[in-house]
Amino acid sequence: MTNNLIQYIYGIADNSLILGQRLGELCGHGPSLETDIAMTNMSLDLLGQVRSYYQYSAKILGGEATEDTIAFLRNERQYKNVLLVEQPNTDFAYSISKQFLFDHFHWLLLNELQNSKDETLAAIAKKSIKEVSYHVRFSSDWIRRLGDGTQESHDRIQMAINDLWVFIDELFHQTEADKEMVLQGIGVDVTLLKATYFDKVGAILDESTLQVPQVEYFQKGGKQGIHSEHMGYILAEMQFMQRAYPNMNW
Repeated sequence: MTNNLIQYIYGIADNSLILGQRLGELCGHGPSLETDIAMTNMSLDLLGQVRSYYQYSAKILGGEATEDTIAFLRNERQYKNVLLVEQPNTDFAYSISKQFLFDHFHWLLLNELQNSKDETLAAIAKKSIKEVSYHVRFSSDWIRRLGDGTQESHDRIQMAINDLWVFIDELFHQTEADKEMVLQGIGVDVTLLKATYFDKVGAILDESTLQVPQVEYFQKGGKQGIHSEHMGYILAEMQFMQRAYPNMNW
């Protein structure tokens, strides 16, 4: 059960770590000062949540495990984030669409995780959902603004949604660790969130004069540690200091 719990926590926390890292890349590159600061703060929100998950994981693992070793010293196949969050920041349309598509899932997940029999995970969820509620409002407002804006903003946000849509089905796939934690009353059955997710996302797209993409085949693999070509570059940048200077302390 211990390994399944660790893998389950990674499956939640790694999403926020990699998305937080991607948001961090945008610092100083936002379309306006206010938006730039907001997205940087969202990155900090996610990384703060990650610290809580990894601190709990380190406590379970024991030995020399710390939040830093878990965050920075795993190999690519050991990260369990979905493919969606590692997609590049092609432009602002892609960045905000990726955020929007993940935020709505994240909120639904945390809303249910608050009822976990694991008191630590429930406490993290109760604290985190306040921040994620803001993330949902922020990204949804931008989708409306761009979708129902100029012809160019509409076309660019529609293109981003179309390209990223192929990754969202993976959000609702279950690993063996996920299934075991659901049986134990610790984890969330994400398959039950799917209908609500598509209803909420679809309603906002419709309100934004955007089309829901019709996709027959979805991409997946991240939850099993099989990532896109982008993941290696993310880890190379994120892990450099810890690998170049082992056991470094501030």
